[in-house]
Amino acid sequence: MAKAGDKSGGSGKKALKRKAATEEPQEAAVAEDGATESGVQPPKAAAFPPGFSISEIKNKQRRHLMFTRWKQQQRKEKLAAKKKLKKEREALGDKAPPKPVPKTIDNQRVYDETIVDPNDEERTVRLCEQLSTVIPNSHVYYRRGLALKKIIPQCISRDFTDLIVINEDRKTPNGLILSHLPNGPTAHFKMSSVRLRKEIKRRGKDPTEHIPEIILNNFTTRLGHSIGRMFASLFPHNPQFIGRQVATFHNQRDYIFFRFHRYIFKSEKKVGIQELGPRFTLKLRSLQKGTFDSKYGEYEWVHKPREMDTSRRKFHL
Repeated sequence: MAKAGDKSGGSGKKALKRKAATEEPQEAAVAEDGATESGVQPPKAAAFPPGFSISEIKNKQRRHLMFTRWKQQQRKEKLAAKKKLKKEREALGDKAPPKPVPKTIDNQRVYDETIVDPNDEERTVRLCEQLSTVIPNSHVYYRRGLALKKIIPQCISRDFTDLIVINEDRKTPNGLILSHLPNGPTAHFKMSSVRLRKEIKRRGKDPTEHIPEIILNNFTTRLGHSIGRMFASLFPHNPQFIGRQVATFHNQRDYIFFRFHRYIFKSEKKVGIQELGPRFTLKLRSLQKGTFDSKYGEYEWVHKPREMDTSRRKFHL
């Protein structure tokens, strides 16, 4: 009987401990209610020592309750501050200071030299002007929204030998059409990595009017020979070596890199080069027989990525 009484006494003590444990959070909640109702922020209440934080509360329920009430108090304070600021701005009227711009990841982005300014409407125009100084006997015409079919007859009537059309998207050059007149062919390229002269570091002086030399590198297939001859036909075949200027079309993995340099004789054995610009990269999309005709034209070659790019070691130019 004594043993049984000991067990019941022990269980009674455990029950009292559990009851005390359950009553403590309720008393704390009452104390917290009083703190929030009085308008004092819970973390800064007198019940806690200075520097006390909510994360130091070990009881999960109590910590969560304190945190939610602290967040509610924060929202109320922010809302009251906004209403006060709005009333002050309405009272000042036109004399009110401008609204501050909120800080975001986008407007806090680190500056990059290669970022294109969307307000720069002359980027494509400057590229055309700089190309006209590279290609001899060339002229720049601005035709926005005019069909290419209407431009080609005008060029043929004026005895132009080639037509270059540069397409832009969001004020950025992204395409180039090269048509050999009057009978074609016509090549369509994707244009990327455009750098104007002012964007090239350590560039030389502006090019002169001398006819440059041409370098066609790594155009080995029949298609590559056709594209290389189209580029070569843009320049007269009597280069003026006194100008020491070279236009290079370098094919590597079907990407055509254009560079324009001037070479300098430092001594009898050493030669240096200066890049003059502009520079860009071309990727052939299609080669069409005759002049440009998107509706009834006959294509010699069209790039089909899903069928042609199955092997990384197969190239077409």
